[in-house]
Amino acid sequence: MRGNIEMAEKKYRVIQWATGTVGKTALKYFIENPVIELVGVYVTNPEKIGKDAGELVDLPLTGVVATNDEEQLFAMGADCVLFAGLVQDLDVYCRFLRSGTNVISSAGPFNPTDRYRDQFDRIEEACREGRASYHGCGIHPGFSGDLLPLTLTRLMSRIDRIEVSEIVDKLRNPMVYIEMMGFGRDPDELLANPSRSPEAPYAFQGSMNMIIEGLGKKMERLTTRLEVAAATKDIPYPNGVIRKGTVAGQHYEWTAWVDGAPLVVYHFYWTMGDDVEPRWDNGDSKYRIVIKGDPPLECHLMGSKEADGRHPFLGLQWTGLVGCTAVPQVCDAEPGVLTHLDFGVVQPRGLVRQ
Repeated sequence: MRGNIEMAEKKYRVIQWATGTVGKTALKYFIENPVIELVGVYVTNPEKIGKDAGELVDLPLTGVVATNDEEQLFAMGADCVLFAGLVQDLDVYCRFLRSGTNVISSAGPFNPTDRYRDQFDRIEEACREGRASYHGCGIHPGFSGDLLPLTLTRLMSRIDRIEVSEIVDKLRNPMVYIEMMGFGRDPDELLANPSRSPEAPYAFQGSMNMIIEGLGKKMERLTTRLEVAAATKDIPYPNGVIRKGTVAGQHYEWTAWVDGAPLVVYHFYWTMGDDVEPRWDNGDSKYRIVIKGDPPLECHLMGSKEADGRHPFLGLQWTGLVGCTAVPQVCDAEPGVLTHLDFGVVQPRGLVRQ
């Protein structure tokens, strides 16, 4: 009984690093969750420096002030830092880890593979030195493309293929990736020189491996394909206009082959609304897992309907939350790199409250 009381009373001192969409979701979670003590917030926007953490997410004042002073945050001796930057920063990770602060990152790296062995070697060394742990996670990689389908395989008798689709209407759900991913470019130019990094499929390869190796197999090769859709009329959005005839839809397809056949396929369908050709007609934004075999299975992960009757895309918010809910497990784990397989079933704390 005493152990249960101590677990319930234990608090984790956390730093939130970056406050974009993912970071704000995490910041709100940390402020409101009774098992978390927010001790620091790192920002890069000069307009946010000096503001109370509560101001940044429309909550009451917390007494924690946002800063861009990295040294101040490194010196705090926090239990954990949740990194929500757009790109990974191994120097920051390793400095925290060497100081004994655990690190959770939504920017990766995620699951160890040979391609990123050097990155994970650096992280592992820092974990050993500081006796701390590292966990890379998000909604995809980090949940919808690995943990969720692997969990669903428990409901199968035979598996022929697993297909995971990320379906996002970026017109209804504006985000910085519209410009970064080359929407508005000439279709032929984008096909010849995609805006998405050629390294991207390999960042997801670890998730594919988690499924495949969990089923007792080995990946033989990874192949990629890209098709685009063009705008059928000018499409205004908050930062500009996607002109008629330019790229208004992208479908990336990455396939992991096992025993000479496709076993795990990732689809990314991104469109700027419905005025595109060809139309892929995937419905509202969601993650869709289809397992072909016996019995066939289909699972949709999406936000609840909003006032207009449509489902919003919550991928960025979920990316923050899947890291937040792992804080106790990461902090209480043995030192080293942690994947979902090291956690068992995560048991979030502090979610049920008045």
